[in-house]
Amino acid sequence: MIYIWELEHHLSLGIKGKLKALKFPPLTNEMIRSMIFALLTSEQIEEFEKKKELDFSYSLENIGRFRGNLYFQRGSMAAAIRAIPSEIKTIEDLGLPLILKEIASTERGFFLVAGPTGVGKSTTLAAMIDYINNNFSKHIITIEDPIEYVHINKKSIIHQREIGTDTLSFHEALRHVLRQDPDVILIGEMRDMESISLALTAAETGHLVFSTLHTFGIINTIDRIVDVFPAGQQNQVRTQLANILNGSISQVLIPTIDGNLVVAYEVVVATLAVRNLIRKGEYHQLQNVLYTGKEAGMISLEARLAELYKKGVITKETAYRYANNKEVIARIIE
Repeated sequence: MIYIWELEHHLSLGIKGKLKALKFPPLTNEMIRSMIFALLTSEQIEEFEKKKELDFSYSLENIGRFRGNLYFQRGSMAAAIRAIPSEIKTIEDLGLPLILKEIASTERGFFLVAGPTGVGKSTTLAAMIDYINNNFSKHIITIEDPIEYVHINKKSIIHQREIGTDTLSFHEALRHVLRQDPDVILIGEMRDMESISLALTAAETGHLVFSTLHTFGIINTIDRIVDVFPAGQQNQVRTQLANILNGSISQVLIPTIDGNLVVAYEVVVATLAVRNLIRKGEYHQLQNVLYTGKEAGMISLEARLAELYKKGVITKETAYRYANNKEVIARIIE
């Protein structure tokens, strides 16, 4: 991924996780304003001037699609713009576990992709939606802010809805989505209690729902979902989640020996043991189930890091740095 943003009135590129300043003259605020506003609609400009923040996407013919965030810093405009590959890569191409194909093949349930910003959550979801599109006749509705990967109908029909253009908000889109007869629903991001509640309800009513959270690890992910609700509702939410969860993948990009980036991940499959622990609120035990759940398709972060180390992709130091449990990674690779 390549990131472009304004830094101290200069342009910089973020390539493979490293920041490089471009050798261009300093930009004035007026120059930045002119450059960025040329990419926006009048409605987007009005929204930015009102809220001082804006997510947007745009396309350049014969070049590609880009996702951007526009904001202010120290009174002047700045932007972070990321290139979105035009080609949707397969699960295999991305080096993701094949258990994701099984999860994408299910008829109903709730699957979460977790991780920090910029680690490829949208890319993972795009690969899973594309797998469904290639193999099943489904009606897929995505709700995104903004639309990143553009899907072409294959075996499935895909309707992609962008916040601000096709619908006013995630809340409004989710309130009406069940009346649009979807089989699969992708929610770009669950941002608050209402969107999480509506997502759970959609999965509970027999739909296959995908979404993302800015968390890492199954324990933090479940905590985040449950904790947004008032205490009096949390038992009910745990029960809902235990009944509908198919699983989750938490991912992070880590540096390779040759200077590139590779995805490391943790995969949890909602076995009976996982569902029972969620229902009881005993999240701290989920990590132990993850370490012993290989036969069910689970993959711990330490197992993935050890695999990358043994293949010569990353160094031992990198494996230790990103591991959640140093004792576990030591037992695997020492």
